[in-house]
Amino acid sequence: MKDKRKEAIALSYQSDNEAAPKVVAKGEGYIAENIMEKAKDSQVPIQEDATLVELLSELNINEQIPEELYHVVAEVFAFIYKADKDYKA
Repeated sequence: MKDKRKEAIALSYQSDNEAAPKVVAKGEGYIAENIMEKAKDSQVPIQEDATLVELLSELNINEQIPEELYHVVAEVFAFIYKADKDYKA
């Protein structure tokens, strides 16, 4: 059985000028590994959630997440906030 290729989605959210988070990068295989490496190099926490990646992979680059995904993505941002807070402590 062939392993499924790794996928990654990068989100950005600037609450002062955006209504919702948007997809800023996405890819699979080498591109996914590159996205994750850049996140690690920049000390951006990584949340691994195959189901969320599958849902977000339907979106285009610079497309805001749909309202029905707000709750799930809010949980991811809460995880990142906590990870960042723990890192700085």
